[in-house]
Amino acid sequence: MMDRIIEIASDDRHLAVARGSMEIRSGNDVIGRVPLDDIGALICSAHGLTYSNNLIAKLAERSVPVVLCGPNHMPIGYLMAANAHHQQSKRIMAQADASKSMKNRLWKQLVQAKIEAQAAVLQTLGKPHVPVGSLIRQVKSGDPDNIEAQAAQRYWQLMFGNDFRRDRFGSGPNAMLNYGYAVLRAATARATLAAGLHPSLGLHHRSTVNPMNLVDDLIEPFRPIVDLIVFRHCAHHTDDADFDLDSDTKRLMATITAHDLPTDAGASPVMQCLHRLAGSLAQCYLGDIEKLTLPLAPLPLELG
Repeated sequence: MMDRIIEIASDDRHLAVARGSMEIRSGNDVIGRVPLDDIGALICSAHGLTYSNNLIAKLAERSVPVVLCGPNHMPIGYLMAANAHHQQSKRIMAQADASKSMKNRLWKQLVQAKIEAQAAVLQTLGKPHVPVGSLIRQVKSGDPDNIEAQAAQRYWQLMFGNDFRRDRFGSGPNAMLNYGYAVLRAATARATLAAGLHPSLGLHHRSTVNPMNLVDDLIEPFRPIVDLIVFRHCAHHTDDADFDLDSDTKRLMATITAHDLPTDAGASPVMQCLHRLAGSLAQCYLGDIEKLTLPLAPLPLELG
């Protein structure tokens, strides 16, 4: 399974199932086909896009999330499978019954992995990484001192300069970061569902209006990969002051899940690492293991 992130960004397209593939039509012409088993997520950002119910059902059978985007190309809705794992009920009950101490312990592991990845990205770019990496040991169970936020503040200033501010609705590098995170979030949602877990029952995120609390927990250690791609893209397009989120940039962001990360089992694509992480979380809930399966600290060469 290739787990490709597919975005439909051109207007007046129709998507349907044809011989085990998603068929893309423009009027009466077939302009593309993608095997259903190769799709990791489908991002729908075009105007006038239509699709068959049969296609949506086939994607749901494969736990492939369908991301619906608004006029600003940012996600406004997700279509996800209702039953994606043969032990789903058992795992969700264990997830719901998980103790606060377990959730705090697992959240600590995710925060430490995120900070470690941020430090590795800074080191890759030849920037000071010690101010961020030194915070890893200060993370306690549940991160009551909010070391994650302290690391983020140092990280963004070292990454993009003192004047940079993260903005979920911003333009320029922020727009690229937001789109990249949306791609990564869709992939994380798929891994979460495939592991038989409920995406709204988070470890740290507990918003009553967020159906993706757990997804937003698990995505954290992988965000720095998006940051690195965006930084390098901006560094190579210094003549474009606005850094438009154009079709070429979105195609670049769609490759995020194919990047290899070092693991105990050797180099593995981000998508596979997400599946391993979600699967290990389910095992933690069931009491089979105590630690999450996370990528190793990325070395500069590997992120290069």
